[in-house]
Amino acid sequence: MAQFIKNPTIVPAAGHPPKTIEEYIGRVNSNTNSVSIARMQSPGGWVEPGQVGQFTEYTIVLKGTLHLKLQDQDMDIDAGQAVIVEAGEWVQYSSPTPEGAEYIAVSLPAFAPDIVTRNK
Repeated sequence: MAQFIKNPTIVPAAGHPPKTIEEYIGRVNSNTNSVSIARMQSPGGWVEPGQVGQFTEYTIVLKGTLHLKLQDQDMDIDAGQAVIVEAGEWVQYSSPTPEGAEYIAVSLPAFAPDIVTRNK
């Protein structure tokens, strides 16, 4: 049966300064455990702690630049580009440019705080 999603739910975000996470589909907004789809808006200078997730994350940047620091490389993902971070891979996300970044993140299975280990 189709499930209409009228609005996203704002969920808490890691990092500083705060970013906005609007979950459309996932454990919080639609009670979906298999996948989460969220729109992220991170301000310029935002950095979150490094993390290892038990999910694969597919990210499409809509505006700005999203920076990824991985164990063996750094990369910038610009508007119109995408990146896949596999489950079990260490990554640190940031938006270092003044304009920040807006992007869509899809996680399989759905993101949950208990399936990610963050650096302190």
